[in-house]
Amino acid sequence: MVKFRRADVERMLIGGAAGLVLLLAIRGTQTGTLGPEPYEEPLDQIPVEQTAAIPQGPTQPTVVYYEDGEGYLVPVQRQIEKQAGIAKATLALMVQNPANDMEAARLGLRNVIPEGTSFGLDIVGGKARVDLGRQALSATDAGQEANMVSAMVYALTEFPTVQEVEFLVDGQKRSKLTHGTDISGTMHRQNLNLESVDAQTTLAGSQQVRIYFPSDNGRLLVPVTRTVFSDADVNTAVLELAKGPRKDSGLQTPLPGDVGLIDVKVRDGVATVNFTQEFARIAEQSDGGQQALRALVLTCTQFPGVKQVKVQVNGKDYALPSTAAQPTFANVAEVVAQQFPGVVEMD
Repeated sequence: MVKFRRADVERMLIGGAAGLVLLLAIRGTQTGTLGPEPYEEPLDQIPVEQTAAIPQGPTQPTVVYYEDGEGYLVPVQRQIEKQAGIAKATLALMVQNPANDMEAARLGLRNVIPEGTSFGLDIVGGKARVDLGRQALSATDAGQEANMVSAMVYALTEFPTVQEVEFLVDGQKRSKLTHGTDISGTMHRQNLNLESVDAQTTLAGSQQVRIYFPSDNGRLLVPVTRTVFSDADVNTAVLELAKGPRKDSGLQTPLPGDVGLIDVKVRDGVATVNFTQEFARIAEQSDGGQQALRALVLTCTQFPGVKQVKVQVNGKDYALPSTAAQPTFANVAEVVAQQFPGVVEMD
């Protein structure tokens, strides 16, 4: 049985004869989830020799963005030593070096900021200005370079004091990095792990929804942004979750392939999701359907006003035959490491 915990937000999946209510308060990858920065940070250099030592004193949560073997950015909540300048410390955890790489590898992930990269960081009026050292220009390819920039934008905007990010290199404004990644303007959180669409598709009137799918080995949940041609609401998001990931995505389908969505109703902060009978087969999954339920909860509760999720099958309240796990942030480092102890080799 997997146990999930989160320092600042906890919600529970409640199973019983009266039905299953899945509780979650998560802003995770949609808006900042972390406590405010203690002060606006001066422009200075971050030491790159960081260690992955177990914190000895009080800790606080931060969210680090890694890359998985399929090239997706994956948010992981970690507990690190409580300190001033937590944003700088978070960026430093994402730089390739032996200690950071070992920490990422035990989660089955890897860092995307080139080794030796230093940062200057200044946070004023909701904008984080990041001055990258020249080592940031040594990304191996366009994919790593784009993920490096996106990972930093998302990690910094987890903090409520940051709404946008601007990049410099060696104190100078640049329009592009080595492999063409555009850093000419200010950057915001948008379209994390955006699925590609057919080149012939007309995007007029399209919107995006975020859905969560298990990674190729099922140990992590990966947020995916999908383009839809209907309202970007909880109904659409759950329907897209039921459709599953693209066949070439390398991600797992959390719900049974033939499950049907009857409807989703939201009232008083509770989203009641009514599936066809096939939904009950999630209990046959290796984890008893817990990852599928977490994917459902995270997909639903990203929408304002949705605080709880209740599952029905053919209009009747549904309870899992086993105790459901506590869903928290999409991925919590301690939980993932406990599930899959040991170092994972990356492709």
